[in-house]
Amino acid sequence: MNKDSSLPKRIGFVLLMLAFYRVGVHISVPGVDTHAVEALFKGSGSGIFGLFDTFSGGALAQFSILALGIMPYISASIIMQLLSASIPSLEALKKEGASGRKKISQYTKLLTLALCLIQGYGLTSWLSGSSGPQGQSIVNTAAIGGIPFVFVAVASLTAGSFFLLWLGELISERGIGNGTSLIIFTGIASSIPSALIRFFELLKSGEL
Repeated sequence: MNKDSSLPKRIGFVLLMLAFYRVGVHISVPGVDTHAVEALFKGSGSGIFGLFDTFSGGALAQFSILALGIMPYISASIIMQLLSASIPSLEALKKEGASGRKKISQYTKLLTLALCLIQGYGLTSWLSGSSGPQGQSIVNTAAIGGIPFVFVAVASLTAGSFFLLWLGELISERGIGNGTSLIIFTGIASSIPSALIRFFELLKSGEL
């Protein structure tokens, strides 16, 4: 009875957390001209960045603080699983029960931090060297108070990725289902309406 009565609350909590996620998608990294970034993505077609943008729920095309999404954590988890199967000390940790899993979780988050820094730096460096379709500057260095843009951007992207990781853990603990999976699903599902609109525009114009 108690379990049934708590189900609506759990569902409501999940929806609230996912709403926070979608709000965060529209918070851009300081010093970035979002219109120029969106124009750059539209001009470059789908490509590999279009695929990444789909998994980030449109955050990459706006260079949001959530542009890296939850993928660094997913990558770190896969790497740790592979290492646990090949390194005896990590394999022994898995057999220690809750304490061992806690240590592996800590190692996974440290690896996630490293991946965020690497990916954030690469993405920021690429953006700094790019320009909009009309040659407009994407990065406005004067908008961040003299602090190096790379530092601000990497810190923002890393914080955004860990914010999503925290949301995922909250959803798994207090909501229903796996929080990480729900965040990934929400990001992909959010791009469906715009994809359908684009599909019908292509049909109407005869391009498809």
